[in-house]
Amino acid sequence: MRYDTYGETRFMPHPYVQNVLHIVFSTKGRVKSIPPQFLPRMWAYVAGICRNHKIEVHAVGGWNDHIHLLVEIPATASPAQTVLTIKSNSSRWAREEGLDFAWQEGYGAFSVCASHMPVVIQFIRDQEFHHRKASFDGEFISLLNEHGLKFDPKFIFG
Repeated sequence: MRYDTYGETRFMPHPYVQNVLHIVFSTKGRVKSIPPQFLPRMWAYVAGICRNHKIEVHAVGGWNDHIHLLVEIPATASPAQTVLTIKSNSSRWAREEGLDFAWQEGYGAFSVCASHMPVVIQFIRDQEFHHRKASFDGEFISLLNEHGLKFDPKFIFG
C-alpha cells in the first residue's frame, strides 16, 4: 500500500485488519442433536479447530441445536471459508464420537466492533440460561433484524 504525506512517498508494509465476527449456525433441521454432556467437548473441539487455522477465538458456546462463535479471522480468510472449515471438521469429529450429527447449510456472520465484544462474549456464555426462555429461531431472527439484514421469513430456515 502506498500513500503520500506532504510530498513524501511512504509504504505500508503490512495489512492491519480486524475481522471480528459473531458466527451462528444450527444443526441440520435444527434437531437437538448435541447432548448436554457433549456440549463442553464440542465447544472445546471447535475452539481447537479455530486455533489450528489461526482463527483467534474469543468465545464459543450455544445450545443443543446451534452454536455461537466470536472469532477474529485472518486477513486472508473469508467468513465462508472459516465457517466451512469449522463445520466440516467438527461434524466429522462428532460422527466419529458416535453422534448422528450434521450442521445446517446456512449460517449468520455478523461484524462486531471491539467495543461490543464483551457484550457478545457474555451473550454466548449465557446461552443455556437464554434458551430456557427463547428458541433458536427467534434468537436468529433477532440477530438478523439487529444487524439490518433483509430476509424472507419463508426461506430463513429452509
